[in-house]
Amino acid sequence: MTHRTPSPAPASPRPPAAEGHAAPAAAPRRALRRTAPVAGAVLAALLAAGCSGATKPAGSGAAADASKLTLTPTTAAAKGELPEARWLLEDEPDSLDLDTQGSSAGRVVLTNVCERLYQLQPDMTTKPFLAESVETPDDTTLVLKLRSGVTFHDGTPMTADDVLWSLQRHADPDMEQGDEFENVASIEKTGDREITLTFKAPDALFLKALAGDAGIVWNKEQVEKAGRDFGTPGQPDACTGPYRLANWKSGDSITIERYDDYWGEAPLTQRVTFRWATDSALVNALTTGAADGAYAESPNTAAALDGKKGITQYYGPSTSSLVLIPTARGGLKDPAVRRALSLALDRKGIAASGYGGMVQPWSTPVGSGAWGYEKPVFEAAQRAADPVAPASPDAEDIAAAKKLVKDSGVDPAAPIVIGTDASQGRTVVANAVRSALQRIGLTGQIKTVPTAQFEQFYSDPEARSGIDVLVGDWYISKADPIGFYDNALTGSSNNWVGFADPAYDATVKKALATLDDAERAKLAAEVQKKFTDAAVWISVAQVPSVLVLDEKLTGPPASMAYLYYPWAADLGAKKG
Repeated sequence: MTHRTPSPAPASPRPPAAEGHAAPAAAPRRALRRTAPVAGAVLAALLAAGCSGATKPAGSGAAADASKLTLTPTTAAAKGELPEARWLLEDEPDSLDLDTQGSSAGRVVLTNVCERLYQLQPDMTTKPFLAESVETPDDTTLVLKLRSGVTFHDGTPMTADDVLWSLQRHADPDMEQGDEFENVASIEKTGDREITLTFKAPDALFLKALAGDAGIVWNKEQVEKAGRDFGTPGQPDACTGPYRLANWKSGDSITIERYDDYWGEAPLTQRVTFRWATDSALVNALTTGAADGAYAESPNTAAALDGKKGITQYYGPSTSSLVLIPTARGGLKDPAVRRALSLALDRKGIAASGYGGMVQPWSTPVGSGAWGYEKPVFEAAQRAADPVAPASPDAEDIAAAKKLVKDSGVDPAAPIVIGTDASQGRTVVANAVRSALQRIGLTGQIKTVPTAQFEQFYSDPEARSGIDVLVGDWYISKADPIGFYDNALTGSSNNWVGFADPAYDATVKKALATLDDAERAKLAAEVQKKFTDAAVWISVAQVPSVLVLDEKLTGPPASMAYLYYPWAADLGAKKG
């Protein structure tokens, strides 16, 4: 599942999932877009180093430069207990039922309360979790062997019936995760602690989906008892995690508390209280000590906090990217003109002026946190794409771009309309796009709309009928680049330029059915080249995931895994 969120890129008002149109070559997966620049991305070469999170200590002075940071997934292990942590979100969750409201804010809370059949790790790999082990008798059969001794927070044991019911609920086409089950033919209980799934065709991403919201195990009785009220203030949770939901005061706070009968290792932090704040209030609360930590979803928030006394910032991997999404309305319908714009775009200037140095110029639409396997293959593919998306265009790039424009026959007097909202980062990107167009003999015109109207551009073709390119952002929930590239399948709702290539469609379909990691990585690199050569979307930058902590605390992951991994269970004091 691909995502977009509101003020970090994820992050602001959170848009509903948009169902992709069925494509002839492969079934597309639903995409959840983000409103604001998202939180997260990484230099995979540095990621491969595997040390603890890169930091910007208090009072360090110099502005951050994402392209020079060693971005890593973890922070140093905590040694001391903590009675309470005060944590900030950028929004109050709409619901704590992730089947019906899959927001980032809800996920940051619930990932500490609810557990999944698989678990995403800080280094963006996955491992069996509530499913203690798996068997694959053949390429279309998956047998989940369930962990014993696990209890829900009401004290009742987790059973195979609960797991079966949970998977069936997730698979409902009306639920947020329904698209993850489109290739599932059947789900059955085949033993006291065993669930068997059969597939219509091999599905390379399904186990990764079980590390996301499609793998949450609910207490069937608890959810059915709550009915339509499940996930709302005043209702208990229905999960097995290291924390239980203690209280949700609507409009004020959410509190989770350590679950004393947890089957695994007990957390060092007894209680976490979540509150939410706008960017400026969040910065103030963290710098004054009124809050202990936050995942800074907006790169501008991270830039404002950089070097503040008493706090430390950690930078980790993410799948997030800032992108330009062209439409077929005007001149950008021509792939040659799209390639020319990509060659002329000053990505380094965007990073410095729009995001305080907190994003890194990037040539593909997926952040390197997606490289959860076969990293050398993806690193090489990324380098191969760099010439079509230079960080800072030189005279040769501009000359090549001008020639592409001239040869295309596009009308230089017809304005290319750039859709944006008034946020700082997007405004800078929009102006950079206009400047790039001017450098290559074209005319750019910026159309700035309110945020609510901007969100409609993603899901409503009529709303974007007056723009030629959208200043956007995106991230995917699985650490596998192939999970992104179905956005360019023939007929996909996110393929706004009408890109159609039967060979591309066939390769995406083949990759999604290829269970061997090495072979799938090669196919993904092939697909990526076709996507970037055609400039279906134009990549701008990737953004580090940023963890901000009181300097006395440590433990949580720095990577984007915080959306699916129980980060609070690792939080504690630096000293014992």
